[in-house]
Amino acid sequence: MKFVDEASIHVVAGKGGNGSASFRREKYVEFGGPDGGDGGRGGSIYLKGDSGLNTLVDFRHQRMYKARNGVDGSGREKYGKKGEDIHIRVPLGTVVTDETSGVVIGDVTRHDELLLVARGGKGGLGNVHFKSSTNRAPRKATPGEAGEELQLHLELKVLADVGLLGYPNAGKSTLISAVSAAHPKVADYPFTTLYPNLGVVRLGLDSSFVIADIPGLIEGAAEGAGLGTQFLRHLQRTKLLLHLVDIAPMDGMAPAAAVRNLARELVHYDRDLANKPRWLVFTKADLLAADEAEETARNTVDELGWEAPWFIISSVTGQGKDELMQRVMQKLEEMQE
Repeated sequence: MKFVDEASIHVVAGKGGNGSASFRREKYVEFGGPDGGDGGRGGSIYLKGDSGLNTLVDFRHQRMYKARNGVDGSGREKYGKKGEDIHIRVPLGTVVTDETSGVVIGDVTRHDELLLVARGGKGGLGNVHFKSSTNRAPRKATPGEAGEELQLHLELKVLADVGLLGYPNAGKSTLISAVSAAHPKVADYPFTTLYPNLGVVRLGLDSSFVIADIPGLIEGAAEGAGLGTQFLRHLQRTKLLLHLVDIAPMDGMAPAAAVRNLARELVHYDRDLANKPRWLVFTKADLLAADEAEETARNTVDELGWEAPWFIISSVTGQGKDELMQRVMQKLEEMQE
């Protein structure tokens, strides 16, 4: 399924039913008086979290949602039926914004969570409410109110504890395949990942975390270059970033230069994102001799003045993989305390 992480929809809540101006007419009842009932409230529109969805692609096919109107009131003080609400299923991590005002209405982060986006109009009052000692036969009834009508922008931000950051072909997809049950496309050319992949890393019966494989970024991603511009947002919800860098790059770019370039993209896009805990992970260690890989990694760390944790791994042979995942789990548990 094609991954879609932005969509626009138009929602129209139901109009409230009109109040009734009715009078009681029964045999042998000389002064029946008013008995008009209220109109029913119009149907409201909610977004509902669904953990089984991971894309907004359905909204490319249906963009208009309209709830039912409330039923008009009637005689004998019968209230009109409420219009049926609409529940629109969305993936977890969906942020909803009013396109006209730019106001963020809310976001959906839990399964079955309901977020009201358009409230149905109130039903009108029947004439029974306007009876008084000076007005025994009121002919007044009020119409139902219109429901809210909005143009909404939906934006999906992947919910994950750990985000994999790096240049195309840095080994992100291979790593997530090695540590979880996710099976992203893996190949020896750039941009094999065209949308975020989520995987659950399980280290025991009660120890697990969610890891996200974000499409590879290139220089200028924050300004719209490559695939990264539309996916940087998915790193914003993560708690920890693993910055993957190819220890033996085929393009000849030094690992230190690759790290600096992407660090600049993070700052340019979002300083809060750039300030998240970020660990350096040297990948594809199996392509070099053990001592050469160690030397390259240490030289890179020294050149960068890197103070955060760093690791050397090979997703193919499994070197360093388990230690990395254990340290990540430990860090996430510390952050929850």
